[in-house]
Amino acid sequence: VQLVESGGGLVQAGGSLSLSCTASGSFTLVKTMGWYRQGPGKQRELVATITSDSSSEDYADSVMGRFTISRDNTGNTVTLQMNGLKPEDTGVYYCHADRVYDGGAPFELWGQGTQVTVSS
Repeated sequence: VQLVESGGGLVQAGGSLSLSCTASGSFTLVKTMGWYRQGPGKQRELVATITSDSSSEDYADSVMGRFTISRDNTGNTVTLQMNGLKPEDTGVYYCHADRVYDGGAPFELWGQGTQVTVSS
């Protein structure tokens, strides 16, 4: 089982980008999924999360009102729509799944990361 990310890139301040992450492999359920980011010289921080049934979303204060997280009907793909991007949004964005069930004990999973660069 792995998380495969796509999207990211270089954009000017005020622009938009969309990140997608799909859980692939053999599994039965992926619980809460989300995005974290790590800026240059900074610690990894939570950006947004969404529950498996999309009933609840959580956002960092710094992205509230600008970013929107969503999941598709299968629950296996999570998308982060980023609008009004700022230079401080620059960093490597990581997809995360807090619990993946594949018939054994649930486990945590991280994507490989995708670079987002916002120029001023």
